[in-house]
Amino acid sequence: MIAVTGSTGALGGLVTKALAGSDFRIDLRLVVRDASRAPDVDCDVRECAYADEEAAVAALEGVDTLFMVSAAEAQDRRAQHRTFIRAAARAGVAHLVYTSFSGAAADATFTLGRDHHDAEQAIRDSGMAFTFLRDNFYSDLLPYFADAAGVIRGPAGEGRVAAVARADVADVAVAVLRDPAAHAGATYTLTGPEALTLTEVAARAGAVLGRDLRFEDETVEEAYASRAAAYDAEQWQLDAWVSTYTAIADGSCAEVTDDVRRVAGHEARTIEAALG
Repeated sequence: MIAVTGSTGALGGLVTKALAGSDFRIDLRLVVRDASRAPDVDCDVRECAYADEEAAVAALEGVDTLFMVSAAEAQDRRAQHRTFIRAAARAGVAHLVYTSFSGAAADATFTLGRDHHDAEQAIRDSGMAFTFLRDNFYSDLLPYFADAAGVIRGPAGEGRVAAVARADVADVAVAVLRDPAAHAGATYTLTGPEALTLTEVAARAGAVLGRDLRFEDETVEEAYASRAAAYDAEQWQLDAWVSTYTAIADGSCAEVTDDVRRVAGHEARTIEAALG
């Protein structure tokens, strides 16, 4: 029995589609907050929220391997993760596959990477076998950081990002879920085939999308001020938005690996392939 969370989203949806349409024989369960939004595939569907421990235990009973897509950005995200991880262990899940972030650490520049580090620690302490998929930023999302005028703004400077296609992350996840024992204890850093500046991202993505995109550097102070003026956001959210760019600026996201090829069996997609 394999359970998949996040199936109503892009990444979880890709994993669900691949597993449901595969000749590989599995029992598939979708764990969702709202069953009415679950993909229309022939499988068991259970409802729960990450923060509802008892509902999560009930939803996960009988599951051998769990694919856990990280929770949506929220101030209580760490508590949500820890509650759901605890529920998985109580339910008897043997192996948890978690979508983390490249460079996850207690002091990661990208503030949400610290949340992922906290989740990884909780999983390590749970007694379950695990596999961590540490995704870089998504190459098929970066162009949509642009505003209505086609400008991507942030304090990234000439830093580089080895952004990965969500489809590649899904392919790796499916390979792991089909043979979890072969990947027990592994941490994979999932990247694209090259590290690009945001100037290069804008030019290459714009060419695919038929849109005039460009990158405009900001100071950290300008980035906080522009976002605070435009959005009624709390400090933690502002920190997350700005640190997306500062993590690129300081090289935190520049490492290129061949983990997509090694696990999924094909080369990582370029930004053109991710958007095409």
